[in-house]
Amino acid sequence: MKKDQPPPPFATRARQLAIVAVRTMALLLSSNRALTAGLLGLTLVSGVMPAAVAWVGKQIVDGVVQAYLTGEAAHREAVVWWVVLELGLVVVMQGLERARWLAETLLRAQLGQQINERIIAKALELSLADFEDSELYDAMTKARQGASYRPISVAIGLFDLARSAISLGTYAVLLWTLAPWALLLVVVAAIPLFVVDTKFSEQTFRLFGWRAPEARKQNYLESVLTNSHNVKEVKLFGLGPLFLDRYAELHTNHYQEDRDRTLKQGVIGYLVGLLSTLAFYGMYGWVVLQAVRGELSFGDMTMFVMLFQKSQKSLSGVLTGVRVFYEHLLYVASLFELLDRPTGEVMVGTATEGPDPADGLRFEAVSFRYPGREEAVLDQLDLHLPHGHKLAIVGENGAGKTTLIKLMTGLHAPTSGRILLDGLPLAEWDRDAFRARVGVIFQDFVRYQLTAGENIGVGDVDAIDDEERWRTAAQKGLAAEPIEALPDGYATQLGKWFDDGKELSGGQWQKVALSRAFMREGADILVLDEPTAALDAEAETKIFERFRALAEDRMAILISHRFSTVRMADTIAVLHGGVIVERGSHEELLAEGGRYARLFHMQARGYR
Repeated sequence: MKKDQPPPPFATRARQLAIVAVRTMALLLSSNRALTAGLLGLTLVSGVMPAAVAWVGKQIVDGVVQAYLTGEAAHREAVVWWVVLELGLVVVMQGLERARWLAETLLRAQLGQQINERIIAKALELSLADFEDSELYDAMTKARQGASYRPISVAIGLFDLARSAISLGTYAVLLWTLAPWALLLVVVAAIPLFVVDTKFSEQTFRLFGWRAPEARKQNYLESVLTNSHNVKEVKLFGLGPLFLDRYAELHTNHYQEDRDRTLKQGVIGYLVGLLSTLAFYGMYGWVVLQAVRGELSFGDMTMFVMLFQKSQKSLSGVLTGVRVFYEHLLYVASLFELLDRPTGEVMVGTATEGPDPADGLRFEAVSFRYPGREEAVLDQLDLHLPHGHKLAIVGENGAGKTTLIKLMTGLHAPTSGRILLDGLPLAEWDRDAFRARVGVIFQDFVRYQLTAGENIGVGDVDAIDDEERWRTAAQKGLAAEPIEALPDGYATQLGKWFDDGKELSGGQWQKVALSRAFMREGADILVLDEPTAALDAEAETKIFERFRALAEDRMAILISHRFSTVRMADTIAVLHGGVIVERGSHEELLAEGGRYARLFHMQARGYR
């Protein structure tokens, strides 16, 4: 909800939150049905116990008075048995509370884990386009805020409301027998405070939603200042104080508003809360006068005072429970909004093969623009990559090379035009079947905090534990030598997040990442986005000679700024302004004397 957007009508909001409550209870039941049923039963039984203790307390007081007046042993003995009964009830109450705590604690752990798993699973369903939408991060922020405790708090709040309502009902029955007007006084005195607190709770939630972008900025600044990957530049450029000041400023900008709202809530809440205190002491004075006049027994007086006080407390508990329950529902609603968010998945079909296996990969009048931008990154692009063909794409930064790769690998859908594999549009392919055919290394590849072998094995998750495949892929990607030099070889933990982790150089990491592409033995589309940027010239030459031999019968797409590399391709496409302005072999493009030739000679002069 945006800051200038009014909240929905009450009826609409109430209906939405009722649905959220039902879905939350369904989640709880799916976590552990037996514990949920047990917690509900314990809650309902414990709701009756306080009234029973109050009624037994009345019998004790009246029994004491009677025993004092008569002096009979039977009356004294009866008082003792009433005390024993109250002790038994209190012991049972304590046992019920402990059992409720145990069930709640176990359910909290299970439901919290389930919720986090669902959020992560949803993240896995979302497309790359979803992750490039800033609103998704705001939705993630709101959904993950309290995800481990708010859903269980909704369920527990509902149970506590039921318990408080039962206790209040039993108190009301006893209170009604003494003075019906006292029950009305309890209700009238509690309502104003409930209204005030509920109003402030909703304001707090709306502010939380409005501030999601600022919270995301704070999270980003915190990650920059505390992540080991950033520490070199942060220290050398002196960024620490600057970013820390910005981090603090984001908090300070809202502190005044938060302080004013909190002070206002505190003052109004105190004044309104005095109504309950005045109501209690007004009733207390009336009961004392009635007892002095002999119109109430001491037991009645004791029970009346206890019932009125507990009724106030129970009604306050019910209303507070409603308010807190409502507040939790608002946050949990954000969780379900994320889980219900439709995905922008490119491939939604079921096909595992195309009608023309010899056709390869084809772009037909493909254009693409990012959401919120008017200019096209790619414009009416036509491209054909037959099976067994090697294509290199060159162009200046921002020409659209990486976007082309995202479209080619099904991470984005074209804004217009279509992309086909084996004669079938990508949208009609089964996602997993298509991705099994693609081996890719991105320029910004991930350095996984896993063992060296697993860092290669992630290239084919079905064979992530296949050591023989690790070694074969490492040989192809020239990663075998640096890995075998590690203390535990392929079993060596990489990265510094965990104990005994070993860090690799940039070039060694790039060889590991390149080896991932060779893990996919069944892939017939190999995509390499600046795969040798951190390698020396000799290693680069060896890798591409091997790559060309290994990919002889596969489609290969290479993006590189090094012309010594791209000249190995069958076809070179020059991308400029989202359009392919030249295409041909290395020799043909040099003979044309165009953009490619100019860039090639500029780079060649650097080596003379």
